[in-house]
Amino acid sequence: MRIDTARLSARLGGIPVVLASAWKGEGVADVRRAIARAAEERRLLPPVVWPDNIAEALSTLQHDVAADTGQVISSAEAQRLLFDTNATLPERLGWDKERRDPAIRAAREQVRRSGYNPLAAEPLVHYERLRKALEGVVTEGTGKAGRTAAVDRLLLHRVLGPILFLGIMLGMFASVFWLAKFPMAWIQAGVDALKGVVGPSLDATPMLQSLVTDGLLGGVGAFLVFLPQILILFLFVGLLEDSGYMARAAFIMDRLFSWCGLNGKSFVPMLSGFACAIPGLLSTRTIEDPKARLATAFVVPFMSCSARFPVYALMCAAFIGPLYGPGWESAVMVGMHCVGLLFAVPTAFVLTRLVLKVKPQPFVLELPRYQLPKPRDVLWRMWQNAAEFISKAGTVIFAITLIVWALSYFPRDPGVADRVRAADPAASAEVLAARTQAAYVEQSWMGRFGKAVQPAFDPCGFDWKITVGVLASFPAREVIVSTLGVTYSVGEGAEADSGHLQQAMRDAKWSAGPRAGTPIFSLGAVLALMVFFALCSQCGPTVATLAQETGGWRWAVGSFLYMTALAWIVAALVYQLVSRLAPPA
Repeated sequence: MRIDTARLSARLGGIPVVLASAWKGEGVADVRRAIARAAEERRLLPPVVWPDNIAEALSTLQHDVAADTGQVISSAEAQRLLFDTNATLPERLGWDKERRDPAIRAAREQVRRSGYNPLAAEPLVHYERLRKALEGVVTEGTGKAGRTAAVDRLLLHRVLGPILFLGIMLGMFASVFWLAKFPMAWIQAGVDALKGVVGPSLDATPMLQSLVTDGLLGGVGAFLVFLPQILILFLFVGLLEDSGYMARAAFIMDRLFSWCGLNGKSFVPMLSGFACAIPGLLSTRTIEDPKARLATAFVVPFMSCSARFPVYALMCAAFIGPLYGPGWESAVMVGMHCVGLLFAVPTAFVLTRLVLKVKPQPFVLELPRYQLPKPRDVLWRMWQNAAEFISKAGTVIFAITLIVWALSYFPRDPGVADRVRAADPAASAEVLAARTQAAYVEQSWMGRFGKAVQPAFDPCGFDWKITVGVLASFPAREVIVSTLGVTYSVGEGAEADSGHLQQAMRDAKWSAGPRAGTPIFSLGAVLALMVFFALCSQCGPTVATLAQETGGWRWAVGSFLYMTALAWIVAALVYQLVSRLAPPA
């Protein structure tokens, strides 16, 4: 690529133009000198030449403001009144709403007569201005431009584009599973070794031994074992973003969103929601229309954030992979990430078409060039997400794990062990120890609470242990992994790291009722649990951020109740349907 800096500087009214690369550290000194020179000469960019109808609309607005308020506004302030849907200028001017709205509507009609959508006119005029300014300034090799156009014809194809997008996502999750197996095994071995060292040294204090091994190391360790999968997932996401593909994905998704009243601008917040809903909610501020912004913020929590990933990974690794193979394991993982999107789109349709009545919004986005991702940027993104993941394990997960452990340990009735031994005196010491631990958990506060609430979740196929995990996960959904690690390490004598936890879950069976003797984690229950977590609003900070971004708790509470009810209904339907089609053995 070649850039004629002298020609570009002349077209910009003599403003200095220098070449620099922050990545390579080149041209930094030239930038400093150019800034100093520009400050001395005080040169300004040539003013924008607006099309006649737009210029007339701006002039009309300036006249109307002066007539109604007696104040004079600049052309730049008139532009904000004309092009922005939530400008704060009228409030500062004290411009009465009854006079303001008809004046702005009339001005926007003038813009439409020039062939522009008022909400898209400003960037389109600027893009045209930039195109003319860069004519003959930037030259690229025709081969590279031709290859970029050829790739875009394939990736942005109306039919092949979405298929390729789905294939890329499927390949990404398959790679995440395959590559993460080795570091996950190392973390698991480390947790085993640590428990083997710490456990025997605390034999004299059984309660402290249980707290450290089953509560702290077991619960938090079961959560941290998924760190490699989180890192590898964001490695691929970083590669796709930095290569320029994610901008193309926004155009692909624009076609999907258009029928439900949103556009490609909503894709960026929703894409951010796949990492964490909070930055996704904050990024909705870039959407000009307040109604479209509200609708987008309402559906962002449906995106399967990284906090849901450990739940999917645990269920897929424990049940889907061993039963149906790695291909179905990856397919189910991709499907779970799509579940939220499948319900978010019709939810957005109802909001935009029936409740908020959002007008169609144009979508303008400059496609970046394809380029090789920068390792430093990708690694920094991985580090940020890993740090957030680990910080949750050290704060929220740690605190809730302690609470879950205490509820599963107390009250400690000494007679439980005697009753277990009396029921089967011939059983081996190992079997008696496991049965005793299970009996302790069942008569604990957590066991009693889970059994009391479990009937509400019985249509979803959840037993009392799963019910406790679900309820404990409402402050932060990742907690279910550590909660299951605590309950199954204490209740079944299994270690709470990933491998032993998976085996303990596979061995768990219903002890009473019409399903007695059948696996608790049947295919229907596994899918229902994943669907419940895919749809339920189980994140306190997300609810608080939604309240902040929507201007009150009404929409935040409505979102929480709607998503929770929807999650229960869909999970119950999935369990009942799958149980009839594939009854547990």
